[in-house]
Amino acid sequence: MSAAALNVSLFVAQTSLTLEGLQQLSGHRLLFFFLFLMAFVFALCSDGLVLIVICTRHSLHKPMYVFVAALLLNSLLGGFAVYPRLLRELLWESGSVLVTLSACACQAWVVYTVGGSAFMLLAAMAFDRYVAICRPLRYAALVSPRAVAALLLFCWLLPATMVLIIVLLAAFQPLCRSHINRLFCDLYSLNRLSCGGNAAQVSDVFAVFTSVATALLPVAFVLFSYSSILYVCLCRTRSFSGKALRTCLPHLLVFINYSACTAVELLQRRLQGADQPASSVLTSVLIVLAQSVLNPVVYGLNMSAITGYIRRLLGSRKTD
Repeated sequence: MSAAALNVSLFVAQTSLTLEGLQQLSGHRLLFFFLFLMAFVFALCSDGLVLIVICTRHSLHKPMYVFVAALLLNSLLGGFAVYPRLLRELLWESGSVLVTLSACACQAWVVYTVGGSAFMLLAAMAFDRYVAICRPLRYAALVSPRAVAALLLFCWLLPATMVLIIVLLAAFQPLCRSHINRLFCDLYSLNRLSCGGNAAQVSDVFAVFTSVATALLPVAFVLFSYSSILYVCLCRTRSFSGKALRTCLPHLLVFINYSACTAVELLQRRLQGADQPASSVLTSVLIVLAQSVLNPVVYGLNMSAITGYIRRLLGSRKTD
């Protein structure tokens, strides 16, 4: 490794940033600690239970449930990237929190990779439902095990690679600021720490391109798929339409949850100013809680196949 590259690596590893979001929760730290702790434990147990059911039941080894398991695993990864450090800081830290630039960049990479892959997995679910309902004769050929594996790799690797490029561009820029008014590190705040210049412009342009590739295009495909499904259901019998729409409802609810949280986050970023720090932090709290709690509830309660196995599993343990 060259001396210049070594100096840059040492700079990233040793530079400290200040997370100031906890200051807005200073009067209710214990309340938010137990709130986040309960949300994390609930997400860990419920996601884990649904994953165990899907993995151990051969009848659930179908593309739709494989994508559900991938999305819940994705949610767990995002939870582990945010909750443990946040709980430790709420319990032991007071005021602002110091974090290294490398740790901040790593957390931002995981959080945004999970966010991008979630939208792509939802698009993969929409594709599965579209083919099953609108092109049933071609389902076995288009949604084969090999195609499912390729879709899963694509949904994880593309966001991970693109977000990694943005993180590296942001982390290796000269920094003129060191304060982030957030509970956790994010790419937008990380990029705003730079002094500007050509590197910052390149990072902004690539961030927009990444958002289009990992969020806007999947959202457009999801809307197209479910619009086509709705049109087909309107032309079929009531029993067929009811069964088809019931299989799509959990995915639609999760899609609405992710879309609403992302829209609120983007709107907050556009309107955020120095006079709105508290609202910014509280919005972050609501987004973190909504992402963790709603997904396992939707899939655990609205998919009859999974719900039935969970009831039998819990019932057998009670009888034992």
